[in-house]
Amino acid sequence: MNVLLVGSGGREHAIAWRLGQSKELGRLYIAPGNPGTAQCGTNVDIGSGDVEGLVEFAKSNDIALAVIGPEDPLAAGIVDAFEQAGIKAFGPCAGAAQLEADKAFAKQIMRANSIPTAESRAFETFADAKAYIASRDESVVVKAAGLAAGKGVFVCDDPADGILAAERIMQGRIFGEAGNVLIVEDKLLGQEASILAFVDGRSIYVMESSQDHKPIGDGDTGPNTGGMGAYCPAPIVTEQLMSQIVKEVLVPTVDGMNRNGTPYRGVLYAGLMMTQGGPRVLEFNVRFGDPETQPILMRLKTDLLEVMLAVCEGRLGEITLEWDPRPAVCVVLASGGYPGDYEKGKAISGLDTAAAMDDVMVFHAGTAEKDGQVLTAGGRVLGVTALGATIAEAKAAAYRAVDVIDFEGAYCRRDIADKAI
Repeated sequence: MNVLLVGSGGREHAIAWRLGQSKELGRLYIAPGNPGTAQCGTNVDIGSGDVEGLVEFAKSNDIALAVIGPEDPLAAGIVDAFEQAGIKAFGPCAGAAQLEADKAFAKQIMRANSIPTAESRAFETFADAKAYIASRDESVVVKAAGLAAGKGVFVCDDPADGILAAERIMQGRIFGEAGNVLIVEDKLLGQEASILAFVDGRSIYVMESSQDHKPIGDGDTGPNTGGMGAYCPAPIVTEQLMSQIVKEVLVPTVDGMNRNGTPYRGVLYAGLMMTQGGPRVLEFNVRFGDPETQPILMRLKTDLLEVMLAVCEGRLGEITLEWDPRPAVCVVLASGGYPGDYEKGKAISGLDTAAAMDDVMVFHAGTAEKDGQVLTAGGRVLGVTALGATIAEAKAAAYRAVDVIDFEGAYCRRDIADKAI
């Protein structure tokens, strides 16, 4: 069958790579894709936000399944548009995508279904948010309620910094309309973990756990990014803890979305803080995480296309996921200056050398190709991912590959997976 994958990042390269191994796959198209996805299928020059253009392409090219990578088109209703055209689409409808696109909506779902999360309040004016934050003595977390590419969260140990963050979001408009509503919540203490699950509206199948590294600097210092690396599995998530997460978070979320009239289908991602009082939800995402997808799919042995079709057809209960027992570590190579301003168009060397290493995949994220040369084209440029007998060995293999790749201004954290080691 022919498949259209929407997106252009490291997540999409990993999905394209795994879909390309399916015996059920006919032709794979990626819109718009990147130089990495071009090695897995055919890139199509249609932006991920061009819903009408993507649906027309799918109808003209006998597409049986559309797989949606990024959150923006999901929030815009791309799954609804494909389904109205009679084409199966992997991902939640626009109503269900509010779980990520509107943090205030997500908090309402959590409150209504007794899902453990931080205490919070939502504000529609800066004056109200400022007054509330000024009344606090404890640390606060300030969030833009809308989509902000993973950068809309500010952890402020001093409430005065929280007021500045609120001002930048609501008055400085650094995230545009995503900052129309502000969420202020209590800061939770503990280690974070990412739990991703396939959901077909009723059944839930949890994937292996992972842990992302959001801040730019070693030791979790500096501003938040879209993610500087990840590893899978996360030892902090024991079998007992995973059972608790399924019971207290995933099941009530899926049930609550059904009761809300927005049934959930696709990948449900729960970003959790493992506190002394148990797991607490930091956020929901409505798609594969990036960069968690890279180490997770490095370990997945089951045919991903078959799993996605089972989700779309409501028969997830027929699927059994098989995993490579070896852990995987992904290190993100970023442009100098990210998550702030950075330059593009820097020539990248060493890609073939890294790709030739055993059990290593170099997933393209922010890259472009010109005259046969791969260039930087984004903040997060590459996701260098490796398997190893232990997490320490997977980390060492990933950094060996990182160290043979070079471009002007290249930067990465050097402590990915240290929490597990």
